Amino acid sequence: MSTLPRVLYGLAAVCVAAIAPAAHAANLGFLNDTPAAWMKQADYNSLTQAVRDAIATKQDGETVNWSNDGLRNPVKIDATITPTKTEKDGDKTCRDSDVVVNAKGQSMRLHPQFCRVGDGAWVYQKKH
Repeated sequence: MSTLPRVLYGLAAVCVAAIAPAAHAANLGFLNDTPAAWMKQADYNSLTQAVRDAIATKQDGETVNWSNDGLRNPVKIDATITPTKTEKDGDKTCRDSDVVVNAKGQSMRLHPQFCRVGDGAWVYQKKH
């Protein structure tokens, strides 16, 4: 599994698992309907590639639109992907991004960061 799906799965799983017992009592059932809950593997794969392409080719502030049209998911899912900040430290370059995923009237905002050394591959940076 690539890194963005792990981020999406992880975010949804943490939100749901951490508060699921209290969610029903506190009327927080909406957390079960996050966009990640409606995504299929093909959606994750396609969105992951779109994020990687945006990180590799778009300027800071330039937004790319993504959707799961044609991926055989009856739930329409779309996203905007915007690299937001690029920083260089010697031969290391890091890029922050803003990814907003929408499905069934719910939105989920992620802020993945990718770094690379020289012309190497962009690598997702886990937040600690």
